[in-house]
Amino acid sequence: MHIVLKNNFRPPYPENLKQIHFGMGCFWGAERLFWEKKGVWSTAVGYSGGHSENPNYEKICTGKTGHAEIVKVIFDPLEITLPQLATLFWTSHDPTQGMRQGNDIGSQYRSIVLANDTKEIELLNKLKTKIQLELEKIKMGNITTSVEILEKFYFAEEYHQQYLAKNPSGYCNLKKINIDSLC
Repeated sequence: MHIVLKNNFRPPYPENLKQIHFGMGCFWGAERLFWEKKGVWSTAVGYSGGHSENPNYEKICTGKTGHAEIVKVIFDPLEITLPQLATLFWTSHDPTQGMRQGNDIGSQYRSIVLANDTKEIELLNKLKTKIQLELEKIKMGNITTSVEILEKFYFAEEYHQQYLAKNPSGYCNLKKINIDSLC
């Protein structure tokens, strides 16, 4: 049970809901960012985008699994849309940093979106192009975010789930990018 939203964070989920997976550095702050949004039914943190089976926190921190720290966002598309969630994603971390977010360095902290199908990939890439144009206006670099199909999501250890609700003064490395035309 999600301790903030009081819904399941593991399947099964109601059929009317959709899900998307974001990697934007440390997953603790990313999870909180999304659970605070109206229309988000539940969130969970885990690992995805790599090549090894059954990763855990110790293994992904070596950088050898290829997995990133990911937040799974389960949402009601009648209350919040995929474009709204994706815009929040791209403007709540620095998507130009490559294999890092601030002081968190390594492939596990890369910027990545894991979609469900090619239709979502198309939509997300159009939004990525729009965000890139806005970042150029404020003299930021090129977006390094990869947009891929979700292959497998591995739930992180229990102590990572809703970590910042359990540890309110815990670490969060998110930073807001102010893009006037998107706000």
